[in-house]
Amino acid sequence: MLELTMATVAEAEAGATAGMLMAEAPSEPGAVLRVGRDKSVCRLSTPDDWLFVSRVHLEFLCGPEGTWQVTWLRGSQPDPSSEVRLMMGEYAQPLTYGGTVPLPRGGSGELIVQDRTAPRSVNVGFYHEV
Repeated sequence: MLELTMATVAEAEAGATAGMLMAEAPSEPGAVLRVGRDKSVCRLSTPDDWLFVSRVHLEFLCGPEGTWQVTWLRGSQPDPSSEVRLMMGEYAQPLTYGGTVPLPRGGSGELIVQDRTAPRSVNVGFYHEV
């Protein structure tokens, strides 16, 4: 099972505890969890006016072996207005626009979608329960 938690944080709320949204899916081949502005296809959705987040920004997909990967889906613009970082413990790596990264089996971490034009972010924590 993959469990996701999401918090949206703006500069004014930086010191406050943000409201968390949660979603989960079984680790079965083809299972999908999406994060973005489009509430009709995303299990975790951001505010509609947070345009630095695409309609469907991140897609978590379970592969045939029960392992998960995350993809930063390309949006309608050639250049994104955000940056995405993958954090796992002390390890951090940028996720490239349109890129895919495997998630560790039984691991946990966080993806941070940072607005390039304002001090706000979307923090998506993940935990792969085996």
